[in-house]
Amino acid sequence: MGKITKALQKAANERLVRLDKISRIQEHEQIVVRKMKDSKLDARLITYFDSKSVISEQYKTLTTNLLNYDKGRPPHTIAVTSSIHSEGKTITTLNLAITLSQAVSKGKILLIDADMRKGQMTNYLGTGFHVGLSEYLLGKAKLDDILFHVDIDNLSFISCGAVPLNPAELLGSPKMKELINAMKSQYEFVVIDTPPVIPVTDPVIVGTQVEGMIMVVQAGRTQRGIVKRAMEMLEQGHTNLIGHVLTGIEYFVPQYIYRYL
Repeated sequence: MGKITKALQKAANERLVRLDKISRIQEHEQIVVRKMKDSKLDARLITYFDSKSVISEQYKTLTTNLLNYDKGRPPHTIAVTSSIHSEGKTITTLNLAITLSQAVSKGKILLIDADMRKGQMTNYLGTGFHVGLSEYLLGKAKLDDILFHVDIDNLSFISCGAVPLNPAELLGSPKMKELINAMKSQYEFVVIDTPPVIPVTDPVIVGTQVEGMIMVVQAGRTQRGIVKRAMEMLEQGHTNLIGHVLTGIEYFVPQYIYRYL
């Protein structure tokens, strides 16, 4: 992860805000996590298939840096974005969530696909279409209809659902804020995949509702000016950018070349 750019609020204030917002969640929304059937995980989820590989070690380093953030007081709600499409953002989000689930033995991790425009997580998790975030925010599904457990220990998942007409409006709704705060009280970490910053405002909207934002940058592809513009947009939206992940880096090991993401 890149250089820490900002500091989080004090832990005591976070707890007070959390308790205040959680109290607004209706009692009938009890968390029920169901098992996804016929899950066929994509081979690019390397942290699941080979936790000792060179690439997995890089994700472990990322996770360690995250857990040690702010002297061991890391953000527990994290959004991941990139400047443009195809920088490895979703794969990074998935592998980060998996590594967190392996590192936090006493806690559980929730993965949310908030890219309601071109969400790909169900493809990588091999689950097919399921009702998800869009249906919940539109009032067409309850919380226990969209929470699933995949073939990864300690990891639950909410898909993006069907493409709605107004993704940005739904992500900025009070119901989205209530969902994040409710899940924050039930899971050790909530990791949210969002669209790229340059094309749409969605990641900035989500970024204002989470404690930390990570930006993925693909080496050798994404121009410096584009990255700078994306960072300016996040800053203007008052998001807490806590670091960067550089993808597309090749590591040479005798007899092999491992490509990072």
